[in-house]
Amino acid sequence: MQERLKVILEESKAQLEKATSLQEADETRVKVLGKKGALTEILKSMGKLSPEERKELGQAANQVRAEIEELLAEKIAELKEKEKQAKFAAEVIDVTEPGKVNKLGNKHPLTVTMEEISKVFKSMGFSLTEGPEVETVFNNFDGLNAPADHPARDWTDTFYITEDTLLRTQTSPVQVRTLKSQEPPIRVFAPGRTFRCDTADATHSPMFHQVEGLVVDEGITMADLKGVLDSFAKQLFGPDTKTKFRPHHFPFTEPSAEMDVSCFKCGGKGCRVCKGSGWIEILGCGMVHPNVLAVGGIDTEKYTGFAFGMGVERVAMLKYGIDDIRLFYENDMRFIEQFK
Repeated sequence: MQERLKVILEESKAQLEKATSLQEADETRVKVLGKKGALTEILKSMGKLSPEERKELGQAANQVRAEIEELLAEKIAELKEKEKQAKFAAEVIDVTEPGKVNKLGNKHPLTVTMEEISKVFKSMGFSLTEGPEVETVFNNFDGLNAPADHPARDWTDTFYITEDTLLRTQTSPVQVRTLKSQEPPIRVFAPGRTFRCDTADATHSPMFHQVEGLVVDEGITMADLKGVLDSFAKQLFGPDTKTKFRPHHFPFTEPSAEMDVSCFKCGGKGCRVCKGSGWIEILGCGMVHPNVLAVGGIDTEKYTGFAFGMGVERVAMLKYGIDDIRLFYENDMRFIEQFK
């Protein structure tokens, strides 16, 4: 048995010296120390020996095992280091090669347009305010003087969550919340997302953005409304921009109007963008209806106000010559990268 142990040790040394991979080293380990390995078989046969022989053979076998395990550990460490060095050699970086260029992102055209609109109103003394996208039916319709039979209340036009809550169809509910929470003078604008049951096409989307404005104070007149919006148009579209107001109807304003701006593509001469008229409709506005002011507990004998609202997508489409609203939501980088 002692001679057999010496043979096992010498063979193990020889095999480990020849091993050129971790797999070959592991094969030697299994061959000698595995469940059916040579050394294991000797240890299993010790039960047939006398106590004295078993003790002597056990000590010798344990010594051989320890030597082989030490040789294995050294060989494995050596092979791992060689593999690491070989990997490093294969991954040498050529510092003369051109480096990778990381593309810088750019803002979405709707974000750019929203920031431009916000910048103009902030420069005019307006404060930014916001409201929730999930609104009450009261704030979205009743508080804005919308009649009970108004077609916008129908479930085919509005996303109802419950009988009393919905996804706001406009940013105008912020008016109601502001009138309830603030005392005049009030001068705010409110950008945000709105939702309507529209089928997506080139000019409609079930989700879009609006900017609402509200001013309430003593002595506010239609002249103030026209002055603010005329200044806004000139700052956003250029100093030569002209404006005109056409009578319209909104339940929450009286009188109401739509504001047109002279076409910023043709200067009012007539083109494809303005459909030959020289004018482009840009927003709705009017003097806040007394019934709306009363919802906020505002003294309608003392205070008056005006409100306006515009679609951000419409402004962006006109300003950048975009003919399909769906392009804003497709996240196509070829489209977005044009607005740097």
